[in-house]
Amino acid sequence: MFTGIVTDMGEVLAVRPRGEGLHRLKIACSYDRASIAEGASIACSGVCLTVVGTGEEDSRTWFAADAAAETLNVTTVGNWRRGTKVNLERALKHGDELGGHILSGHVDGIAEVMARTEGVESANLTLRTPAPLARFIATKGSVALDGVSLTVNTVENDAFSVLIIPHTLKVTTLGAVCVGDLLNLEVDMMARYAARLAEAR
Repeated sequence: MFTGIVTDMGEVLAVRPRGEGLHRLKIACSYDRASIAEGASIACSGVCLTVVGTGEEDSRTWFAADAAAETLNVTTVGNWRRGTKVNLERALKHGDELGGHILSGHVDGIAEVMARTEGVESANLTLRTPAPLARFIATKGSVALDGVSLTVNTVENDAFSVLIIPHTLKVTTLGAVCVGDLLNLEVDMMARYAARLAEAR
């Protein structure tokens, strides 16, 4: 489980196909290598990946993870190349602060940036969500974009907007987002359960 509070901005060092729709990713980070155990979960731009190896290169820690065909098909991971920047978050531990909202790291779909408006040290993003996910997004509700927990400002049909504060622009990949970019979207799991309960009735 995660909270959408990014703790590092990593960089993809290599992407290697391994057959049967599997890609091995090598991602640099600033985490202490000794603190990353094989089998640990790390959210990479909102995608929960399992660590299968660690090492050091050019004085930087790196970890390796495999992305399966389903992940490559429903997230932006299939577009990652050497040099791609990714938001990183370690899995929650007992006693950690819940600063964002509860995330599973299971991406629901891909949202497209339709507009970006600059404010005073902030930015407002308008995004289009896949139609089946629109019903889970509500004004003042929560979404995760590339693993970043955000509050929804407005909703209109299959479009919604979020405000990115200065700190988030600085410490996540959202600072460099442009119109046309695709972002991993995870909807609020509480909205999903509420919708399912309503359907069951």
